Amino acid sequence: MNKFLRVVLFGVSLWVVSGIAYGEDVTRQQIKGLDEQVQEIKSDVLSIAAELNQLEEKLLYPSHTQISMFMALAKDEKFRLDSVDILLDGQMVAQHLYTFKELEALQMGGVQRIYTGNIKTGGHEVKVNFRGKSAGGNDLERSELFKVQKDVGPSIVEITLDHQGITLKDR
Repeated sequence: MNKFLRVVLFGVSLWVVSGIAYGEDVTRQQIKGLDEQVQEIKSDVLSIAAELNQLEEKLLYPSHTQISMFMALAKDEKFRLDSVDILLDGQMVAQHLYTFKELEALQMGGVQRIYTGNIKTGGHEVKVNFRGKSAGGNDLERSELFKVQKDVGPSIVEITLDHQGITLKDR
C-alpha cells in the first residue's frame, strides 16, 4: 500500500506541476498581449497629446497676432552663456538660465525658441539682456534695445548673441 500511495502522490504531483507550467504559459502569453496593448495605448496618447499641443497653440496664439522669438549664438562663439532676459514693451516675457547641455547645443548651431506670444500690429520695443563669461573668464553682460514692426500674420524675431553684442532680425 505504501508503494501504491507513493505512485499516486507522484502522479498527482506531476499533474499539478504540469498544470502550473501550462498556467504560466497562458499567463506569459496574456502578459505579452497586455504589454503590446499598453504600448499601443501609450503611442496613441502621445499622438493625441501632440495634436492637443498644436490645437492649443493655434487657439492661444492666433497667426495674425503671434510673435515668436528664436535665440542663437553667432557662428564659432565660444563664450559661456549664463542667462538671457527679454522684455517686450517694457514687460519681461522670457528669462532663461542655461545648462551645460543647452549651451553646448547652441554652440553647435542650435536654435532655441525662447518666446511665443500675442501682440498688436504696429511698432514694439524689444530689449535683450544676456550674461555670461568670456573665453578668458571675464564677466560678460550685454544689453540692446530694438524696434520691431508687427504686421498682420505671424512674426518671427531672430536674436543672435556674440561676445561683442546682440543682433536682431525681424521677419
